[in-house]
Amino acid sequence: MASSSPPWHPSGLEARLPFLRRRAALTGATRAFFAARGYTEVETPYAVPVPGEEVHLRAFATRRERSDGTSEPLWLHTSPEFAMKRLLAGGSGPIFQFARVWRNGEGSPLHAPEFTMLEWYRPGAEMDSLIAETTKLLRDVLPAEVCVRGVTTSLAEIERLTVAEAFARYVGADVLATEGDAVALAVGAGTRLRDGETWEDLFFRLLLERIEPHLGRAHPTFLTHWPAAQAALARRDPSDPRVAERFELFVCGIELANAFVELTDPVEQRERFIAGRARRHAMHGPDWEIDEDFLAAVAEMPPCAGIALGFDRLAMIASGADRIDQVLWLPPVDLA
Repeated sequence: MASSSPPWHPSGLEARLPFLRRRAALTGATRAFFAARGYTEVETPYAVPVPGEEVHLRAFATRRERSDGTSEPLWLHTSPEFAMKRLLAGGSGPIFQFARVWRNGEGSPLHAPEFTMLEWYRPGAEMDSLIAETTKLLRDVLPAEVCVRGVTTSLAEIERLTVAEAFARYVGADVLATEGDAVALAVGAGTRLRDGETWEDLFFRLLLERIEPHLGRAHPTFLTHWPAAQAALARRDPSDPRVAERFELFVCGIELANAFVELTDPVEQRERFIAGRARRHAMHGPDWEIDEDFLAAVAEMPPCAGIALGFDRLAMIASGADRIDQVLWLPPVDLA
């Protein structure tokens, strides 16, 4: 709920200080975790020619003015992913970053339009090793039991669940057999299609309404093996090309992270970008050119896996905060 005082006012800042001090300690512990595992901390540009290729994310536009009087459009990135993968292609080895990122149109108790993303990549990692490393991070920087927004989660165990298993358990539908067929998925789920609703729309509606409320409650949940169309930068599973090697992590019922075993085929990556761009442009209009430099880097990337973790949400979990503005030093006024 919005406060009548600005976020810097002593009455507001004093109430947030316990959460913010816990956040500061969490930052130090996280840096120590990655340093001990041989990672190098990096920092990449925030204003970029291409902010990302996610279909449903909206970017903030800006402009660079050069000293010769010319200018070019730039965007505040939605993730440091493209930049960090360029470094991997150049031979950086394992890297991590605390990056400020921007996503337009967002604002809720769990969303801020500007926030901190903890992102890391390790050459040679696979899904199992990345899940193990992420679990160790949680156990190293959080208490054994955490509680946020009325949900208590023990870190003593983890749950692994594929998207297909989750749809079978909580929706009663075969999500892979119905892929692309919205009517068949609706019949399997026992629901009606809304006007104009596509298979993808229904997939996310069922995920949000019927599956996510069950995830990451008693224990952290790793939701793995997403339909390939829902994992634009992830490698297809060699044993089942219908799915990609992607996982999302849920803790205290909160979506905390998104991870890929990275796609290193520039031809397939281009095809996925083109398909995703067509959907995005249909919704929001034309925006930026395709990132040819990134596609060149994809061809040079080593086999690797990477993960993007919402650090503000991790700070909420560490401190027991109920709202994201409680762990932001100067939250937007409409969130505070």
